[in-house]
Amino acid sequence: MKTLAFPLSDADLVAACRQGNAAAQEQLYQRFAPRMLALCLRYLRHEFDAEDVLARGFVKVFRGLGQFAGTGSLAGWVRRIMVHECLSHLRRRESLTLSLEQCYTAHLATEQPSADVELQAADLLRLVQELPAGYRTVFNLCALEGYTHPEVAALLGISEGTSKSQLSKARALLQRQVTALHSSLPTSYSYAHVA
Repeated sequence: MKTLAFPLSDADLVAACRQGNAAAQEQLYQRFAPRMLALCLRYLRHEFDAEDVLARGFVKVFRGLGQFAGTGSLAGWVRRIMVHECLSHLRRRESLTLSLEQCYTAHLATEQPSADVELQAADLLRLVQELPAGYRTVFNLCALEGYTHPEVAALLGISEGTSKSQLSKARALLQRQVTALHSSLPTSYSYAHVA
């Protein structure tokens, strides 16, 4: 197997992958897999589901490289495939909308979290993963991926109003969770002195 001594540009990497170069395919996977796994983990609650979606997504990436026109970024193209694969997984496994009985007013934040709340990335990921599937999906698409409400509505087969409502409720629930997490943190620290 021929190894690639240096990172290739996106265009050269795609061309080498299209020719079946295994080293180029490995380089493409290594370049994007960590970020795409993080993306999958935001949409899916369980790591094994995220890894499964990542693998299926990369199969689609490699099969579809002939269709990549090169007009946009390769990273954006791979990301769109992964988002769509996450959504397909969610459609098969979880309800993406909440019934009216599930929309409690208790989900609404009563106060804003203070600005001094410091969250670790793992804490924030866990909070997003704990959101109900519909909230989590719309939050990821709108707040983190930059999709508009009409785009989300088309992707998920929901109304724009439902998209807006679920995003609002997701944000409110996250604010409430951050406030609860902040109030559970110790306010003073004692350090043991070692002689």
